[in-house]
Amino acid sequence: MAEWSPIAKVYDPLKAGSIDGTDVEPHDRAVWRAMCARYKPNKGVVGDPLLTLFVARLNPMTTEDKLHQVFSKFGDIKRLRLVRDIVTGFSKRYAFVEYKEERAVVRARRDANKLVVDQQELFVDFELERTLTGWIPRRLGGGLGGKKESGQLRFGGRDRPFRKPINLVAGTSQQEWPGGGRREWERSGWRDRDNRDSRDNRDRDRDERGSRGREDSRYRDRSRHRDRR
Repeated sequence: MAEWSPIAKVYDPLKAGSIDGTDVEPHDRAVWRAMCARYKPNKGVVGDPLLTLFVARLNPMTTEDKLHQVFSKFGDIKRLRLVRDIVTGFSKRYAFVEYKEERAVVRARRDANKLVVDQQELFVDFELERTLTGWIPRRLGGGLGGKKESGQLRFGGRDRPFRKPINLVAGTSQQEWPGGGRREWERSGWRDRDNRDSRDNRDRDRDERGSRGREDSRYRDRSRHRDRR
């Protein structure tokens, strides 16, 4: 737990498919495909990965000139590439922007994320293909995107970070408790045995008080009957 982080430092498809990174089995076929994939970053990609931003969720009609106009506000752009379909030439709705200075990258990542361009809210983050160890792209079942209805939610990124997992003692029916007592597993979940015993003692005391009260009332009734006679 000391090394836990909401953002993945090493890409693991199995953890990326888990809301808190604790799954031990893939929950869909895409995760399994990513686990079996042998992917190496494209050697033909140029530019400094530490100065490159990934821009996604673009409007299909957004052009390179529009992106240059928007992102040049944060610093000098060295290279901008809008990814298009090799056959149709249509935009694939994501792009890469490389800056000349590191401070421009940090500023753009902070301020351009969720910026509305052509009626679309952008998602902006650092490039991960060459900076995150073990990266598997979305087309092979990896990535950090996805839609809930498709069953391919991915966690560990800026848009959808890991939730902090809950520590549970697995494989035991009893565990030591800080107060010195023990906890027992029942069908309703973990319960404090000491608390349960104290509740039983309270119930027993209540029954005893009730029985003594009934005996006292019967004794008073007999006494009043003798006085009346």
